[in-house]
Amino acid sequence: MEKKLNIDVAGSISEFEELMKEFMIRRVLYRIIFRGKGLDFDGYRDLNPDDDASDIDWKASSRGNKLLVRQYIEERDLKIMFVIDISENMLFGSSEKLKCEYAAEVALALAHLILISGDKIGFVLVNDKVSEILFPDKIKKPFDTLVDGLNNISEYGGIADLDSALKYLGDYLPNSINAVIVISDFLRIEKDFSKTLRDFSGRFETMAIMIKDPLDKTLPKIDGEVILEDPKTSEQIIIDPMIASKNYEKNALEQDKMVKSMFLSNDIDFVEMSTDKPFAFALAEFLKERLAKGKYIVPMR
Repeated sequence: MEKKLNIDVAGSISEFEELMKEFMIRRVLYRIIFRGKGLDFDGYRDLNPDDDASDIDWKASSRGNKLLVRQYIEERDLKIMFVIDISENMLFGSSEKLKCEYAAEVALALAHLILISGDKIGFVLVNDKVSEILFPDKIKKPFDTLVDGLNNISEYGGIADLDSALKYLGDYLPNSINAVIVISDFLRIEKDFSKTLRDFSGRFETMAIMIKDPLDKTLPKIDGEVILEDPKTSEQIIIDPMIASKNYEKNALEQDKMVKSMFLSNDIDFVEMSTDKPFAFALAEFLKERLAKGKYIVPMR
């Protein structure tokens, strides 16, 4: 029997949607974050309870002696691509979920929100190569196709090479793509990745979701020895976690700081999530913070 990953599709969507409702009515929050309203001004209308206060035109309201908001012609049809890391790193897990299972649930919850709001998704699966790429206009059943792609464990493995993947996608993706969401643990990132990010984010609105396992940052407190194996060379070493933990944590912290510094210097919004904690709150807060900063995905004309 073919092995399946433990991806809770319904549960992840339900939990995220309920939390989104706590911040604001779902469709309104989505419209504001992803700028579902178009760019062409169409006149004024009375303020509705669901409207955001930032939409109020105070000069027009003063003239009309009532609260008025600017109305725009709808130009919805956003096209959002997910770039999802399916390398061997993502098959690791020390808690209930492997990183790849957790990443899949995050992607599916966000994809479901995008789709039910009338927009389109595509996705790219990457490891040491671009394993699969499907464009928004080419998928008949985008959500089911994404579920199937992420559930296919035979596709997972290989050394993560996000640098080469984003260089390729920067040239290959059409200009009609409005935004790209990259989901990975970002552990195998080198310093020259910053230039790749700069070039890529210069073409597409880019967001990053960092999926981490607790053991990505610290070794367990084990009284004994463990065997570590280099996935590239299969070379093995025996270590005492109590002795090695200080250097391990120092290197992990330096790597984490380097990656986050790259995101900040290239104006890429990012959120870090840990597989031992529910993702819904962190994801909803991330979207809320983008809203507070006025970061929108602009629809194509």
